[in-house]
Amino acid sequence: MDLLVLGGTSFVGRAIVEEALRRGAGVTLFGRGRTGADLFPGVPRLTGDRDTGDYAALRDGRWDAVVDVSGYVPRHVGQAMDAIGDRCGRYLFISSHAVYQRSGVLPGSDEDTPRRAPVRTVDSTESLDEDTYGPAKVACEDDVVARYGTRATIVRPGKVAGPHDPSDTFTYWVRRAARGGRIALPADPAQPVQLIDSRDLAGLVVRLLLDGRPGAFHAVGPAEPTTLGGLIETCARAAGTEVEIVRVTPETETRTFPLVRPNWPTQQRSPARARAVGLPATPLEATAADVLAWDRERGEPPISRGYTAQEEEALLARTAGGTPGTRSGAER
Repeated sequence: MDLLVLGGTSFVGRAIVEEALRRGAGVTLFGRGRTGADLFPGVPRLTGDRDTGDYAALRDGRWDAVVDVSGYVPRHVGQAMDAIGDRCGRYLFISSHAVYQRSGVLPGSDEDTPRRAPVRTVDSTESLDEDTYGPAKVACEDDVVARYGTRATIVRPGKVAGPHDPSDTFTYWVRRAARGGRIALPADPAQPVQLIDSRDLAGLVVRLLLDGRPGAFHAVGPAEPTTLGGLIETCARAAGTEVEIVRVTPETETRTFPLVRPNWPTQQRSPARARAVGLPATPLEATAADVLAWDRERGEPPISRGYTAQEEEALLARTAGGTPGTRSGAER
């Protein structure tokens, strides 16, 4: 199988390329060449820029499948499909759970859940925000299906976690649990959480391509359903530490706190369709251990998510004991 990966050197794309190469696929990368230049020696690279519409490098070549990791607005996807045309067997688009409507969501919702109205025109800077990111992805999905029909595959990941994650969302909890002690949580520990190991997502993508499966698929994990409190405790077990979760009410909280979501059913999407066709299921503790090792190897650089140590200490002091949670392992 010969793959063309649009992107492929950052996080999700990197995991997909690694899995494809492990499975013996031929891979060609298309991108600007600014990220991961030292990755994948020997893998052909075609240089172009989706922001400027430079797809000249794709004028020649034929691939069994295209994996579009870096398409965020309809222009990106439309121009890529125009450049590639029918010189690919399948077009797999990496979408998002942000495509779904926010209201009326029920636990266990599947891939047929109503989506948001598509947005095809983003502002002149193509700067996506909470109001446009999901609807733009809807438009991208529609365009891929309209162009390739049964040769189109859509993968909708939830929150992705794993080594090389640039968002630091899961890394915040991994690093914080590794310090042990009392942990301030400005949310209900019972909130459900879904995240997918980047390598499981990659395994699903390659499996879908090998099997030639059309349609849409959720990529959600972990292997067993968990809560935010359970996730923190699992991170502590991976690090070999003891933690106590203290639920706090911050005096002001204008930022999005890592993995805290007020709409719980959006964190309870069904993985059944993807599991039935081979979505792997890495235990959350294994993902946490690998992220911890990677974070330490890179020197634990500053992260912008969550509380600083000083903020958390002051908040715990003001809470005067807070609402106690559980110690790591106490409920298991």
